[in-house]
Amino acid sequence: MTEINHHITDDLLRQYADGRLAHPFAVVVAAHISICDECRTRLEVSDTVGGIVLEALDTVALHSDARARMLAALDAPVAQPPAVRASGIFPAPVMQALNGQPPRWRMLGGGIRQQILSADDTGSLRLLYIPQGCAVPEHTHGGLELTLVLQGSFSDVQGRFGRGDLETAHDDVEHQPIADAGQACICLAATDAPLKFFSFIPRLLQPLFRI
Repeated sequence: MTEINHHITDDLLRQYADGRLAHPFAVVVAAHISICDECRTRLEVSDTVGGIVLEALDTVALHSDARARMLAALDAPVAQPPAVRASGIFPAPVMQALNGQPPRWRMLGGGIRQQILSADDTGSLRLLYIPQGCAVPEHTHGGLELTLVLQGSFSDVQGRFGRGDLETAHDDVEHQPIADAGQACICLAATDAPLKFFSFIPRLLQPLFRI
């Protein structure tokens, strides 16, 4: 089993547990948790502590028909979506974002490819394919960027990131991830603002590739 050295921060884990994390970041965190025993255990401990705190709170009187409404809601039919399982290097949360289908890559240049999985006001979620030895153009960020390695590895100013590692980058991080020798590096990346590239060509092509 590959050793995972870069994990979810406590703040992001709390937001995920509370359901406050925007969808693109929640998918990345869920994918990491699905392959990281340490962070899955941290989440379970957090949930347990939260349950104990709730039990210790003073009770509050409910409306007289609350029980009847709750039972009626439980009896209402709910369509269950089909379960999506992990496939190859892709954890179940990623396969769900892919609608159970293999990635449909779009060329970005220099051998780098991407597939945008979602993009809305909360941010964007995408898969990136970076051939060995290739570099993502140097950039910084307008907000938060989470990058989860699914295959291969890359290195930048924050260290080396292999399978299962999660890189957290804020607007104070300037980096140029370079895929290490060996397998192509495949990553799941979420951002809540466009990247800020230093070179002219990436800035020119940015609207076309929605990066």
